[in-house]
Amino acid sequence: MATTITKLKLSGSTDGQGVKVAATGSPGTTIHTAHATDLDEVWLWCVNSSSSSVKLTVQFGGTTDPDDSIECTIAGESGLFLIVPGLVLTGSKVVRAFAGAAGVLVVHGFVNRVHVA
Repeated sequence: MATTITKLKLSGSTDGQGVKVAATGSPGTTIHTAHATDLDEVWLWCVNSSSSSVKLTVQFGGTTDPDDSIECTIAGESGLFLIVPGLVLTGSKVVRAFAGAAGVLVVHGFVNRVHVA
């Protein structure tokens, strides 16, 4: 079996730029939709442009709380804060995010798509 790995931008991104988290509740802003059959290894970082700390909830593959929730607080005026460290998703599942304040958090990242032939 041959395995190929392709580095891709997040599907919710325009031209590889960060995705601004506009949603303040579930379902969150779409960050990435996984491939139907290949494995997507998802890497995400967050930046907070606000001077205040903001809670971020990443909905990883679904919207059921707490099963699909990754929660963290992003410090005010922070640089790139790792929020998803290469977790794997498939089956066209969607990664979404919502925040305690709209429009101040930006999610950056990429996907390593693993295809086994």
